Amino acid sequence: MHILGHLTVEEFLRDYWQQKPVLIRNAWPDFEPLLSSSELAGLSLEEEIESRLVEEEGKDGPWTIRTGPFTEDDYRALPESKWTLLIQAVDHWIPEAADILEHFRFLPSWRIDDLMISYAVDGGSVGPHYDQYDVFLLQAEGQREWRIGQMCSDDSPILKGPKIRVLQQFDETERWTLNPGDMLYLPPQLAHYGIAQGECMTYSIGFRAPSQAELAQAAMDDILASASEDQRYTDAGIRPTQTPGLIDQDAIGRLRALLTAALNDDERLQQVLGKLMTEAKYPEQLPEPRDEASWDELHDELNHYQQWRRSEFARFAYSQQDNQCCFFALGHSWSLPAGDLALVAYLADNSQYETEVLQTLAASTTAQSLLTSLWQRHMLYSPETEFGD
Repeated sequence: MHILGHLTVEEFLRDYWQQKPVLIRNAWPDFEPLLSSSELAGLSLEEEIESRLVEEEGKDGPWTIRTGPFTEDDYRALPESKWTLLIQAVDHWIPEAADILEHFRFLPSWRIDDLMISYAVDGGSVGPHYDQYDVFLLQAEGQREWRIGQMCSDDSPILKGPKIRVLQQFDETERWTLNPGDMLYLPPQLAHYGIAQGECMTYSIGFRAPSQAELAQAAMDDILASASEDQRYTDAGIRPTQTPGLIDQDAIGRLRALLTAALNDDERLQQVLGKLMTEAKYPEQLPEPRDEASWDELHDELNHYQQWRRSEFARFAYSQQDNQCCFFALGHSWSLPAGDLALVAYLADNSQYETEVLQTLAASTTAQSLLTSLWQRHMLYSPETEFGD
C-alpha cells in the first residue's frame, strides 16, 4: 500500500523529507487500530514495557509526567480530561505493529526507531515541543488537532519546572485537525503541539538520528579497539623554533592528518554505522541465546515450518565491498564472501521470509553459519511455533 497519498516517494523525499511538514489526508484508508484504549492501558501495567503518563494539570504542577509500570488505581485517579498515555516501542511486542513499519521501507529501515502509540482523553497533550528526529504521525482513532510552530534548537527556551520538555514560546504557523487514516510528517526540530479533540489515539513512527557525539564515540571505540602502539603523533622534518611553548598550525595539521587517516576507511565507517544503528533499543530485555545450535537443527526447523520472521526486537542492515559483504544485527557484525550477498540482502531488506528462499540462498557454509547464529540468538523465528522453542 502506498502510504504517501497524492505524493510519490520521489516528490516526498525531494520536497519534504527533513525540510518541512506535510499533511497527507487519508494516507491509510479505513485504518483500524490494533489495540483498544483498555488494551493499550494494559500494556502499561507490564514492567518491561516503557510507558508514560502526562497530565497538563497534575498534582505536582503543570505538565506532570510519570513513568510506568502503572496500576489500575493510577488510572482510576486520573481526571476526566487533559491527560495522555504514551506506550513506546509497541512494535517490539505486537507483530502487527511491526508490520506497520513495513510501509515506510522507502527509507532505510535501519533509520526507523520504533512505533509509539499515544492515547489521550479530551484536551490531552504533551505540550508544545520539538523532537530531534523525523516522525510520521498517523491518526488511528478519534481526532487530534496539530498546531505547527517555529524551527527550534538547543537554545530554544524550555519551561522551568516540568520534567517533560515544553517550549516556553510557541509561534503557531499552521493548524490541522487529523481524522483516522490521516498522517502528518514532521521534520526534526520543528515545534508542534498536539491536542486531543475528545478521546483519540495516534501512532508515531519515529526515526533514529544519532548525534555527532554518539557517532564520534562509536568511531573512536572502533579505532581504539584496533589501534596499534606504533601509530603515534610524529613530526619528522620539524623546523627549529624560537617559541617552544607554541602549538603551531603545522602541529594541528599533523594531528588532523593522523585522525583523518584513522577515519578515512570506508570499511571501518560501515562497521561503525552498521553496529550503532542496529543496536537493541532495550538490550537488557534480549532473550538468552540457545545453549547450542547447529545448522542441522535449524535445517530441520526449516523443513518443518514454512514461514519465518525477523524478531521484533532485532534490527538488520548490511553493507558490501568488492569481494565481501557484511551483515549487522543488534550491534554485531558478520563478514561474509560476496557470494552470500543475496542472502544478506534478503534478510535485511525484508522482515518476513519463506523457507524455500532461505534454503536456496543458504548454499554456503558461511551463509548457513549466519542463519544459525541468528536463530540461536532468537533473531529469526517461525510464527508457526511459540517464540523461543
